[in-house]
Amino acid sequence: MFWKLQEDILDQDDIGYLVDFIKTTKRFTQFTKVREFEEVWSKWQGCKYSVYVNSGSSANLILISAMKELYGWRDNDEVIVPTVTWVTNISPVMQMGLKPVFVDINPLNFSFDFDQLKERITDRTKAIFVTHLLGFPSGIEGIKKAVAERDIKILEDCCESHGAHIDGVKIGNFGVGSTFSFYWGHHMTTVEGGMICTEREDLYNLCVLKRSHGLARELPQKHHDAYRKQYPDIDFNFLFLTDGFNFRNTELHAALGITQITKLDGYIKIRNKNFSDFLRICDKYDDVLDILQPPEGMSSFSLPFIFKSKEMKRRFQAELAGNRIESRPIISGNLLNQPFLRAYKNTCKATSAELVDKNGFYIGNNQFVNSEKLDALEDIMKKFFGR
Repeated sequence: MFWKLQEDILDQDDIGYLVDFIKTTKRFTQFTKVREFEEVWSKWQGCKYSVYVNSGSSANLILISAMKELYGWRDNDEVIVPTVTWVTNISPVMQMGLKPVFVDINPLNFSFDFDQLKERITDRTKAIFVTHLLGFPSGIEGIKKAVAERDIKILEDCCESHGAHIDGVKIGNFGVGSTFSFYWGHHMTTVEGGMICTEREDLYNLCVLKRSHGLARELPQKHHDAYRKQYPDIDFNFLFLTDGFNFRNTELHAALGITQITKLDGYIKIRNKNFSDFLRICDKYDDVLDILQPPEGMSSFSLPFIFKSKEMKRRFQAELAGNRIESRPIISGNLLNQPFLRAYKNTCKATSAELVDKNGFYIGNNQFVNSEKLDALEDIMKKFFGR
């Protein structure tokens, strides 16, 4: 048995669909397949607008850039972020001239430490960039209470939590905008790719512009005549309305997304069944493990261990490696330990993030994890712990 963090997720249906597309298309750059995937995704996600881009990281950068422009945020205005998340949730905030303000997490459900969250809000706080970490829906109600009667926007990073929900509403629909990733190891894949979702037409239009250089021609057709009249002396095909990037994705990647999304609900069901079995296996070792407390509506990304002892974590991780089970840190652990964030190291009491960093890791969960692998994991744990 070789238990990888991620298997080859493409099946023969995906490959056949791509082959047929390649044989029949005359265009591979962003065109009708991208729009089709955006529409299919919006319907599945339950949102009004979606913008397909080349990665979840690009989605974050476009969203932060658009929010700053749309709402008139100023340099050094503050965006609250968690201590445990992916690095490109933090870097876009800094790249846009804003200030990341770190808040520690709850290590058992990966949401914010809400007491600390309330303390970190200031008059300069413009947004809270929530991460729904490892498929655990974050405590939106607690976040809303923390920002009650304040003009603070909620943004959602859903890159590891496709399909997770709170009271039947999919995450990504609770804030002004949200982002998703379709990287190889996620719930579904377009190999590389990301999506921005929103209910706001003005935010959608700005994200569409920023995806492709700020070009007016990228906007929906209904806006074209107005800009032609407003700028008659500039060739409309080369009219730049705002600063932008080149974060377009391709027709080929969108085609893969269209076939992958038809299987996404099934993939999530398998992942969640695996996670339930994983918790059952771990439950008897609550003297050495911190047993996770996932909220209702999770969409499992991985199978995380958090040990009470750093040395026990080290030994057990080595035991798994000896049994050909791959593992990795929980995201990047405590981001405040990273060199590029050294200036923020002492700005936040990150006790829980440090626990996750030093005592935690995860193994893979996907539709290829089955009862045979989980039984093998249970046997390994019985032998290792002697019970």
